[in-house]
Amino acid sequence: MPYLDVDTFKVLTLMPAEDVDVCEGRYPGWLEAQLTFMSSQIDSRLRKRYAAPFAEPYPEVVKGWLARLVTVRCYIKVGTRPTDEQFVLIKEDAEAASEEITEAADAENSRTDLPAREDTAASGISKGGTFSYTEASPYVGFDVQADTGRVEDSNRRGTYG
Repeated sequence: MPYLDVDTFKVLTLMPAEDVDVCEGRYPGWLEAQLTFMSSQIDSRLRKRYAAPFAEPYPEVVKGWLARLVTVRCYIKVGTRPTDEQFVLIKEDAEAASEEITEAADAENSRTDLPAREDTAASGISKGGTFSYTEASPYVGFDVQADTGRVEDSNRRGTYG
């Protein structure tokens, strides 16, 4: 089931509502099929980490991604010049949405917080801790660096010499 119906898509898309109606009139059912297909595409990218498919009410960011991805497909289906300045901007927006989805699926670098799967934490963002430990004071590192520099100077060779 898609995260957007055609009427909600009209509200969220950058495409004028009249052009969405033209697309629906020429190709009945096509837009609904694209909304369903791209919803499952989003789910397939996010399923490992998040509770996809998401339950209602759907996250606004997911609905926005879907609208941005399907808008460019609508323009292509209806027919537009690939060099049209507005189409180029719409295409770049869809590519940015795809990159945002990919980034959201990245467990280490994601800044997106969506409902996590039930077998994981309550949030999709996992907070890390310290990955190293030492009992040396922070100044010891500078002493070691100075000693290494002195040895390299006395040898008249660099680190790799």
